[in-house]
Amino acid sequence: MSTTLTSEQIAAYHRDGFICGLPPLFSADEMREHNRGLEELLRLLRPGEDARAIREWHESSRWLYDLCLDPRILDRVEGLLGPDFFLWASNFFIKPARSSSTVAWHQDAYYWGLRPLFRTVTVWLAFTDTDLANGAMRVVPGTHQAGLLVHRRHDPGASASVLNLELEQGTFREDSAVALELPAGCASLHDDGIVHGSPANTSDRPRIGLTMRYSAACVTCDPVANPHFKTYLCRGVDTYRHNRAGPVPTVRYARTDFTPRDP
Repeated sequence: MSTTLTSEQIAAYHRDGFICGLPPLFSADEMREHNRGLEELLRLLRPGEDARAIREWHESSRWLYDLCLDPRILDRVEGLLGPDFFLWASNFFIKPARSSSTVAWHQDAYYWGLRPLFRTVTVWLAFTDTDLANGAMRVVPGTHQAGLLVHRRHDPGASASVLNLELEQGTFREDSAVALELPAGCASLHDDGIVHGSPANTSDRPRIGLTMRYSAACVTCDPVANPHFKTYLCRGVDTYRHNRAGPVPTVRYARTDFTPRDP
C-alpha cells in the first residue's frame, strides 16, 4: 500500500492543520515488535522517572532512530515538508488506565523556538488503540492559520496538565475540536501551529503514542530555547546548515545523558 500522500490529503492538511484517518503504517505484528522495543526503553528509566523522560532517545537508541526514519513515515512527511527535512525530536506519551493527567490547550510553535514558523510536522504514532475514552489528542481545525496565540503559564500543582503553558480562554473555539482517534499502527500528522490538547484517560486501557518531529531544512532553532537541539537529516540535503547535526546511534537500546528543557 502506498504511503505517499495524495494531493487532496496534502490540501486538507494545509487547510485544517492535521491529517487523520490514513491507512495503517505498520501491521499488527510490527506493532507488537515496536511495543517490545518500548519495553526495552522503559527498563532504562531510573527511580522516580516515568515515560515522559523518554525524550530524544532516538539520539542514543538505534532501535528508536530507525523507527523515526522508517521510509513509510518519511514518505508522508515529505509530502508536507518537501524533499529536504530533518528529524529533531521524539517523545513517548503514555497515559496509564484511569490516569487523570491531561495536556492543556496549546500550540507547539509557541515554545519551540523554531524559525520560520509552521514548517514543522509532528507524526503521532499509536502504539495502542487510541480513542477519546483513553485520552486521544484533540485538535481545533484551522487554528494554525491564526498565527501564534496568547499563552499563559499556570501552577503545575493546580492543574492536571503535564505542561506549564496553556492558551488563554477566548483565543479559540474549543467546541469545534475533534479527537484524533487512531487504531494501533496508524498515525496522524499535525502542524506546529494547530491548537491541541488531550483529556484524562477515563478507560481501563492505556494510551500509548510516540511523537516524532520533523522540520524543513530551512528551519533554525534558537539555542536559548533549546540548547541541546540536534538534527538528523532524513531526506534530501541540508544546504542551510543552521543547526548542529547529531551522530547516528550505534547501541540498540540506550538512554540519553541530558535532561530536555520543559516548556
